[in-house]
Amino acid sequence: MNDLFTSAGIAITTGPDWSAEMSILSENGGLVCGIDEVGRGPLAGPVVAAAVILDPEKIPQGLNDSKKLSEKRRAYLYALIKETAIAVSVAEASVAEIDDINILQASMLAMRRAMGGLSVRPSCALVDGNRDPNLRIPTRTLVKGDSRSLSIAAASIIAKVFRDELMKKLAKDYPEYGWGKNAGYGVAYHLAALKIVGVSPHHRRSFSPIRNILSEE
Repeated sequence: MNDLFTSAGIAITTGPDWSAEMSILSENGGLVCGIDEVGRGPLAGPVVAAAVILDPEKIPQGLNDSKKLSEKRRAYLYALIKETAIAVSVAEASVAEIDDINILQASMLAMRRAMGGLSVRPSCALVDGNRDPNLRIPTRTLVKGDSRSLSIAAASIIAKVFRDELMKKLAKDYPEYGWGKNAGYGVAYHLAALKIVGVSPHHRRSFSPIRNILSEE
């Protein structure tokens, strides 16, 4: 958990803590879920959101923003969260939905689906970012929430591992783009492959790099 202390006059944080959960639970009671999404930026694949209700008595040690963890550490914590949490849910918004309603709205849709898929209904939610996905329960948004809230950090790990594995599976059918390593992001290798191979059914046609390639065909 997170301890904020001062060493030689410098404030140091060690990771997310339970303070945001305590604050929202003091107002609403019940159970709180953390929600995060991954995959807004890639050129291919769905956007994925996760909702996690942690058991306050069984919080795994080492939870943090998934981007700050190694792949091996994420995989370990993914399994531990699934084992110890009260409830975990993962949901997607498809490439077609992203192209139809835009990536922001698709991300909000995935978040609503993730919360709706929980086996236990929470009384309140903490959501990463500054946009309220309209969950119809008391909700607090937290900018950089995956570095501040243990529940959101857990959700970020679940979403990240799930989506990375999904992109690795898609890469077996479309190995040219390197999705197993780049998860669909527009890195140089992926962009070069697009110019040679063209656009796949899993690419987001509403994203400008894909639109540009399609316009050249």
